[in-house]
Amino acid sequence: MIKPVWGIHAGHEGDADSLFLKKDKVALGWQIIGDLSLIKPNREAFKAKVTSVYPDYKPGKIYNNAGQLFRFVHEMKTGDYIVYPSRQERTINIGIIEGDYKYEPNISDKYPHTRTVKWLKKHPRTNFTQGALYEVGSAMAFFQIRNYADEFIVSLEGKQEPKEEKNDPTVGIVAEDIEETTKDFILKQLSTELKGHPFADFVAQLLNVIGYKTRVSPEGPDGGIDIIAHKDDLGFEPPIIKVQVKSTDGSIGDPIVSALYGKVSANEYGLLVTLGTFTNSAKNFAKSKSNLRLIDGVELVDLIMEHYEKFDSKYKGLIPLKKVYVPEIIEEND
Repeated sequence: MIKPVWGIHAGHEGDADSLFLKKDKVALGWQIIGDLSLIKPNREAFKAKVTSVYPDYKPGKIYNNAGQLFRFVHEMKTGDYIVYPSRQERTINIGIIEGDYKYEPNISDKYPHTRTVKWLKKHPRTNFTQGALYEVGSAMAFFQIRNYADEFIVSLEGKQEPKEEKNDPTVGIVAEDIEETTKDFILKQLSTELKGHPFADFVAQLLNVIGYKTRVSPEGPDGGIDIIAHKDDLGFEPPIIKVQVKSTDGSIGDPIVSALYGKVSANEYGLLVTLGTFTNSAKNFAKSKSNLRLIDGVELVDLIMEHYEKFDSKYKGLIPLKKVYVPEIIEEND
């Protein structure tokens, strides 16, 4: 039976790096919780303890934190592998767990929950595929490595060669995963923070950075038109675009699309923007109208990412994004 392979981080800034590598420990924070060995050895007891200490945490965060602590104490066993990516050294350190859980605030008051480890190998990060690096870069402090566990185990046998990125099939997968995660984050922020009329203000801002002048209807009953968009300063010259927005994440059907189009004159354009999706009947209706356009949540996020740098600081604060470079697969010529 293959031993489990666990991953662990030394804090957000890697501040437990010295504890890990110089004192041969792996450790977790959550020092306010106290000695974990005093908690009954079941997940419900750990969740109850985390809830009592962090009463403002949402259920998902409680479940996540309690699960990490429970696994560190009760599921990880002596003899299991542990992988630690050192931010300071830019290395991947692989070891084997040698001791049971101990509460040791005398060793580190910030990271008092410890296990003894024997480090077996230290590799440069370039020895691993992008997929393996991405998995060990989990957002959690402590987690089980599943998809690329074999790659880390093989590296202990000295059979591993540095990976050539152009031949690494995981590169494109990782880049796509990062992009999808970013898109999910944007949609979640918009859905949570901009319900109702504030979403109309946001769409107006998007139209502004694209190059349109906009007038947003006052909050309240508006007859189905939330924004009037146009190219000239006064709004007299065509094209005039009548925009309706829906901050719902559900599916928009034909009746709503048809109702909007009923308010669009022959020399005007209609635009419906939603955080959700459109039914097939709604899409088919729009396809038959040359002056009607539908933008769903996915396309909206694409537009946001394309024009993000032009947004007001207000909306950049709402959707904080950092420009990063992600790898692409290098296509080889035959």
